Amino acid sequence: MPFQLHFDESDLLRCRFALSPLVETQEAVRTLARRHRHGYHLPWLRRIRQAAAALDLEPLWLLMPDGGHNPDFICPPPIGPLATFEEEIADVRAVDPEVARADMELALAGRPGARESVTGRRLLADPARAVREIADLLERAWQVLIEPYWPRLRALLEADIAYHSRKLADSGLAGLLGEVSTQLSWNGATLTVQGTRGDHEQVLGGQGLVLMPSVFVWPEVVGGHLEPWQPGLIYPARGIGGLWSEAGERTPETLARLLGRVRADVLCALDEPAGTSALAHRLGLAPSSVSAHLSVLRGAGLLTSRRYGHQVLYERTPLGIALAAAT
Repeated sequence: MPFQLHFDESDLLRCRFALSPLVETQEAVRTLARRHRHGYHLPWLRRIRQAAAALDLEPLWLLMPDGGHNPDFICPPPIGPLATFEEEIADVRAVDPEVARADMELALAGRPGARESVTGRRLLADPARAVREIADLLERAWQVLIEPYWPRLRALLEADIAYHSRKLADSGLAGLLGEVSTQLSWNGATLTVQGTRGDHEQVLGGQGLVLMPSVFVWPEVVGGHLEPWQPGLIYPARGIGGLWSEAGERTPETLARLLGRVRADVLCALDEPAGTSALAHRLGLAPSSVSAHLSVLRGAGLLTSRRYGHQVLYERTPLGIALAAAT
């Protein structure tokens, strides 16, 4: 089903990128319930299986119908590029209970029998308590499913934003949208998103659009009609194929003999641009050690670096790419 967003000139000036720990938490909850999303995330599923089994996710799953309305109040747009989960969940807790009730009514109507179920009736009977229950459950899901892996996930999401920001600067919005997903089409004034949850359209009216990469939304693109907030588009982040691989799994032995095992691991871990802290976390090394290896690799012409926001991101040069691909 298509979702259409109609732009005017002022909307083109108000498109921005953001990342959201809360969105990532919700998409992880959906991934647990939808087998078609498991592909790239099987290593993660094995790691969290036991802890996830202790979570009662039924209230969240009930509010996440396929092809229907998903509550806007549990997914406010991110405050900014450095938003924390604590800041985002505070917005959920502050929602007007009557707004939440109307939102839940729409979501439950999209799943046969959901409104009449025990959980559905409980949520609608006391919306203030329901908001607290849903917020508490999202916070617990964050702690179990996402927080232990957030440095790794955030590094990938920031690398995606850095890449697509350059794409926007080089090719404009049309070139960017074509790169993000084949589900997107652009005719110069209207963005059409195929295969989304819901069939609707929206005139942006100067609000612009928030573009949010996500690890767990794969393989879908999700468009949001986020009244009264700025509309958002959640799309699969680049590079998730190697997200869960451990240090050294993809390092060719010939490259390890040439550069040394640790330095080769650092080079091969840079499938997407990343900073020192993210690489240290991914490889299980001290940041000072990773920093030293990055300096040597950059000095050898295998890496370049550039500042993005609060950190320096490193990425492979063509020579570095060729070496990392060696067998």
